[in-house]
Amino acid sequence: MTPSARLVRHDDGIPVYDYPTDPATPPVSVVRLQRDGLPEKRRHIHDFPILLYLPDTASVHVAAAGDAIDPVWAADKTRGAAVFFDPAALEGGARSPWPSWRSHPLLFPFVHGTAGGLLHLQLPDARKPFWESGIESLETELSDRRDGYRQAVLAHLTLLLIDLARMTDDVVGDLRRSNDPIVADVFAVIDRRVGLPLSLKDVAHELGLTPGHLTTVVRRRTGRTVQEWITKRRMTEARALLAGTDMPIAEVARRVGISDAGYFARLFRSTHGISPREWRGHVAPETPLRTG
Repeated sequence: MTPSARLVRHDDGIPVYDYPTDPATPPVSVVRLQRDGLPEKRRHIHDFPILLYLPDTASVHVAAAGDAIDPVWAADKTRGAAVFFDPAALEGGARSPWPSWRSHPLLFPFVHGTAGGLLHLQLPDARKPFWESGIESLETELSDRRDGYRQAVLAHLTLLLIDLARMTDDVVGDLRRSNDPIVADVFAVIDRRVGLPLSLKDVAHELGLTPGHLTTVVRRRTGRTVQEWITKRRMTEARALLAGTDMPIAEVARRVGISDAGYFARLFRSTHGISPREWRGHVAPETPLRTG
């Protein structure tokens, strides 16, 4: 797809991309689109939000995370910019990996439920300079990478998301009012039991639901399975422990509910592309919090 996305698996033959969480990847990326279409020309799924801005048609396209997108709509007429971002970055460093529509209203447009995974919005002429300036500012910050650029790109992104939320207020109003509480309950269980052995069956039992029904609901609303959310939460907690403490790797694994340190290391590498020790070397402060 692009350097801003990482192929993590296939779902019924459809490639699924995730936003990298390695230390070298900024929280926001911008990819310029050319006349020959989108970077990925096959049907694909991405587990992160994407905004497409097309100046020729003065339109914004909101791509829903977790839905299969067919780029055939772009044909050979696409010219503009795609803004990719890690939604967890909007939480200001909080450990929870799911800034959901319940806790972060600026992300609610990305669960719009539109068939095909793309919500098409027409920009008023007066808003075109705002979007063009915002995207150019993102590109400048990402290119120069001066001190504070991560905070700057999140600030520019937030302004775009505020404008998007105002444009989509009517479109997603029904979804906001009928928000399914099951997903929030799943997240709450995983948060509470992140340091313990936990499976889909455990979560379903605690919520009084069958594993099959829970899987269907969570995947439909978030694009991920319950097990994938368990892993994502564990990896988020692991990154915080690796960066903020001198805790041994085996103890970090135990603290995130994984008793086998070797399995933890393999899972961490498959998720982030580097080992836990390498991650710590990149991001740990010079004087981490002492443990024990």
